[in-house]
Amino acid sequence: MFNFLKSKALPITPDKILAALSRVLEPEVNRDIVSLGMVSGIACRDGTVSFTICLREAGSPLQIPLERMARRAVLTVPGVKAVKISFESSPTSQLRDTSRLNLDAKHVVAVASGKGGVGKTTVAVNLAVALAQTGQRVGLLDGDIHGPNVPLMLGISEEQPFAFGEQIFPPSAYSLKVMSMGLLVPAEAPIIWRGPMMHQAIRQLLRDVMWGSLDVLVVDLPPGTGDVQLTLTQSLPLSGVVMVTTPQEVALADVIKGTEMFRQLDIRVLGFVENMSYYVCPHCGQEEIVFGRGGERLSQQLGLPLLGRVPLDPAIHQGQPVVLAAPDSPAGQAIRQAAETLAAALRNLPSPRSTSPGYKVYPELRLI
Repeated sequence: MFNFLKSKALPITPDKILAALSRVLEPEVNRDIVSLGMVSGIACRDGTVSFTICLREAGSPLQIPLERMARRAVLTVPGVKAVKISFESSPTSQLRDTSRLNLDAKHVVAVASGKGGVGKTTVAVNLAVALAQTGQRVGLLDGDIHGPNVPLMLGISEEQPFAFGEQIFPPSAYSLKVMSMGLLVPAEAPIIWRGPMMHQAIRQLLRDVMWGSLDVLVVDLPPGTGDVQLTLTQSLPLSGVVMVTTPQEVALADVIKGTEMFRQLDIRVLGFVENMSYYVCPHCGQEEIVFGRGGERLSQQLGLPLLGRVPLDPAIHQGQPVVLAAPDSPAGQAIRQAAETLAAALRNLPSPRSTSPGYKVYPELRLI
């Protein structure tokens, strides 16, 4: 008899959903996803709410945390029983644009590997120095946030960049302009960051560092095929990538996966450098193949050039690049030859300087 006193459940409206989502902050710019124009297609039916969140690039590492925060916020709206969220990518999103890079480089070359421990950073540092020895203006960006070893290998761990306002002026070493997280944090301090924090740090390095005019920017990527690789490769106007591997089967299998990632991203693989390729006997000068000839086989299998074979050589040590410390050693000669081959390949490529270095939208990657 008192049914007339019972209040009816209030309807779920798009305005209520937007109000809830306005409490969800985009981690990079610290603004809510509603004011950034990231939410669209809100529909409410039988207690189920569905909507779309627009990201700047496919496969963004922000997708998982944003989905969790958005779902939690919408479930606080009275009457909501379930939430369905879809994602799309669009270059017109109002997120902070990294196209305002303080970078004027004829070519940007990434150095990558499928796994760690193959000497990728050693190759990247020596390639950069060898290119600078030819008179080119070269920069070296250490993209390995968790393991920034470039300063150690250049002997500049105690150097610090000069900051003026929001602008960072990179230090120089061996005619290179160098930037690394290893120059910004103490050497003994671990960088324990989740994906969105790394995402933001990388973009700040790209946006705030005053590289000036360069002929080549060499980017040392972290090993593998994860968030940092996607952020860097999608935020820079890459001319191509150099893959570093060793002859062992496990390294070759991983470098094939890395090459496939860059193929899906529509990024040119310029070739391979095979590190630890052989050993030269110091007594008789004979070459000994220690781990097999995997690099040559990989080059034939994928139809990509083998830029160089770098031997196991005691001349390679931390503190000074081997192309300077021992230029006439087998390793020094091999890396100089690889750098010359790389420089010749770049001369035959169109410069991406006039291309916007902002985000590209790629087909959805086969992410697991």
